[in-house]
Amino acid sequence: MLNIKALNQFYGESHTLWDVNLDVPDGSCVCLMGRNGVGKTTLLKTIMGLLPIKSGAMEYCGQSIANIAAEQRARIGVGYVPQGREIFPLLTVEENLQIGLSALGKNKRRIASRIFELFPVLKEMLGRRGGDLSGGQQQQLAIGRALTLDPKMLILDEPTEGIQPNIVHEIGSIIMQLNQQDNMTVLLVEQKLPFARRVGKQFVIMDKGRSMASGAMSELTDGLIQQYLTV
Repeated sequence: MLNIKALNQFYGESHTLWDVNLDVPDGSCVCLMGRNGVGKTTLLKTIMGLLPIKSGAMEYCGQSIANIAAEQRARIGVGYVPQGREIFPLLTVEENLQIGLSALGKNKRRIASRIFELFPVLKEMLGRRGGDLSGGQQQQLAIGRALTLDPKMLILDEPTEGIQPNIVHEIGSIIMQLNQQDNMTVLLVEQKLPFARRVGKQFVIMDKGRSMASGAMSELTDGLIQQYLTV
């Protein structure tokens, strides 16, 4: 579904992504892993069109997306949950979800019941401001907002960061449900190894702006963990 080859990206004069390769097959759940500061979030932002690329190929469903605008990527079926959630704290839960729908045009502004099936707490708190929710509830809202677009592919940047353990488990179950039952392709950045092993089918490891190793989750060896993931 998503195929990236020899991708290079710069922040000013700083070379941040070096010939990165990434393959996210249709229906897969790929965990992008690596220590802090190795380029994982930069890669996701580049995929979403929030950062420009210097060179390389980026295809989604067989079509190049290297030069299309970020808002257009949402319309072609890519949902994005950024690191830190980035909900609107002064808007209500319902208004946050409606903003997610805005990319679909004026005739598609109804929040799908499926979102409330996945996240019943959002239905209970429709009138509450986003900033009044707990961290876990805000993450559920951020995922729900991305799902209003009915994406074919969902990209999540550290969905478990700063969230209480019971909600982490619940979010993991929802990601697995979306992937395994709804056949939604998932790409997520994740630091927690038990969570990654639970939800992921494949892994890709980055180090110093490069893609260093990849394979089935069962192939994530202790040696790779020691070399690229332990602090």
